[in-house]
Amino acid sequence: MTAQGVVDFINDNLTWILIAFLLVAGLYFTVVTRGVQFRLFGTMWKVIFNSRSNAQGGISSFQAFAISLASRVGTGNIVGVAIALTLGGPGAVFWMWVMALLGMATAFTEATLAQLYKVPHKEDGTFRGGPAYYIQSGLKSR
Repeated sequence: MTAQGVVDFINDNLTWILIAFLLVAGLYFTVVTRGVQFRLFGTMWKVIFNSRSNAQGGISSFQAFAISLASRVGTGNIVGVAIALTLGGPGAVFWMWVMALLGMATAFTEATLAQLYKVPHKEDGTFRGGPAYYIQSGLKSR
């Protein structure tokens, strides 16, 4: 088997494994958080649009939302959606919505873990956090 054949085999099989993993993880986090993406949907919008009053010199909830959205949506997402709509039609829209709704619970869990395991930076008093920190602190693994 050529190197290209190996890469094609891994690519074809890894795609389905990752789809299944993301679906299972989304379902798991939806159950564990008791459907946080549905229960707190209205609260999310209230917090975002009434955020300047609670900023207290820091960034507002809306600013944090805008930064998060900008970091998650890139050119690949926009082009990927356009291609999926062209090739997949209405079925692609349905599955994108299903994965987006389940992905909300995964994103909520990631953000919560980042807040729980953030650490203060000694020099300037700011905080550091994210996957590297919660994996190291929470799982006791590097």
